[in-house]
Amino acid sequence: MCADLLWYVAYGSNLARDRFACYLSGGRPEGAMRHYNGCRDPRPARAEHPTMLPGGVYFAFNSLTWGGGMAFYDPELPGRTAARAYLVTREQFCDVLAQEMRREAGEDADLSVALATGRQRLGPGHYETVLKVGERDGYPMLTFTAPHGVGRAVLNAPSVPYLTMLARGLRDAHGWKSGQIAAYLRACPGARDVWSEPAIAALLRRGAAAAASAFSAFRPGPGLPLEPAAG
Repeated sequence: MCADLLWYVAYGSNLARDRFACYLSGGRPEGAMRHYNGCRDPRPARAEHPTMLPGGVYFAFNSLTWGGGMAFYDPELPGRTAARAYLVTREQFCDVLAQEMRREAGEDADLSVALATGRQRLGPGHYETVLKVGERDGYPMLTFTAPHGVGRAVLNAPSVPYLTMLARGLRDAHGWKSGQIAAYLRACPGARDVWSEPAIAALLRRGAAAAASAFSAFRPGPGLPLEPAAG
């Protein structure tokens, strides 16, 4: 086994393999307003597998890439989080994290605290808190999220293109049907008071354009600033 490898555990838009590929090799994801430069090492993940984490996902703040709220993982929320683990190098993990924070790839963060204690805050940004969520095949499983839980977040509903990408990832990674995907995403704080299950299900059945017409109530949260350091 290579000590340089780890599992990056995605629970948001990176559930979709083609979206995650833009972090690795560069490109612009479908529906996004941003081009990614990619990692120093652009090779695809060595392996991948679907997984479930204890806790839940919530949507908060405002994304420059997608518009609307972004997905964050809170291990203290009730329920289970659907995720996808990618076996990548430590260098690739650090480069993905840097791009998530709108920085240039190229700096290798010291992850020793996260590996030893399960949690490490690398900086003040929304996605700069690294969590160790388990191990598989002898390699640590790491993800990143906000430094706080849902109780301190400014909730905001996710946009049509963002939910479309999440729905695609859940279908591809876990094989879920549209009804199960809709129920899962609609239950997340930040989405539950704005999106309906039928509108989310339309993302898979007929695409984002049809979902937009079914979803007439969506508005980004009032007074929420765009976050330049968030994906």
